[in-house]
Amino acid sequence: MAYERSESTGTDDGADTTALALKILIAGGFGVGKTTLVGAVSEIRPLRTEETLSRAGELVDDTGGVDQKTTTTVAMDFGRITIRSGLSLYLFGTPGQDRFWFLWDELSQGALGAVVLADTRRLEDCFPAVDYFEHRKIPFVVAVNCFTGARAYGAAEVSRALDLDRGTPVVLCDARDRDSGKEVLIRVVEYAGRMHTARLLDTVG
Repeated sequence: MAYERSESTGTDDGADTTALALKILIAGGFGVGKTTLVGAVSEIRPLRTEETLSRAGELVDDTGGVDQKTTTTVAMDFGRITIRSGLSLYLFGTPGQDRFWFLWDELSQGALGAVVLADTRRLEDCFPAVDYFEHRKIPFVVAVNCFTGARAYGAAEVSRALDLDRGTPVVLCDARDRDSGKEVLIRVVEYAGRMHTARLLDTVG
């Protein structure tokens, strides 16, 4: 299932509403801003599983371009945001290093869609996430995190560089900004909803 329904709740006028919670993954390469995005948009205190980078980790974690990074996610980040009345998103940030990719299959269970964060300075780092979601037919949006000092590229250029399937949305964002992050999440919900509807119609047809 791509969503969970909670219990019906009463409103002031006596009507019943059913809250809908959707699961969204936040993926991408090491140091691209996944933890930052979840923390920026979450209306609850986000759950983080960060550990300090060690000397041993320097042998396997490429910190080029993110030299100031001192911690890394080793399991997941978790947050929640209410998009509108009756609709909430549960956000699961995936670990970026390949040695933790075994966790992705568990985290992706029941996900409606995903956000693949990209850094144009290290665009190749998000190829594994793009491949993962394409092969498993999980709808995703590529969100280019606009780091200060990074060369600016248009959405079409990023799409071509990543060889994305036709129609896969590419948006520009600032992972530190709540409103920017919320717009990305709205975009992935809308896109994933259209994709799931189209697949359902194909099955029925």
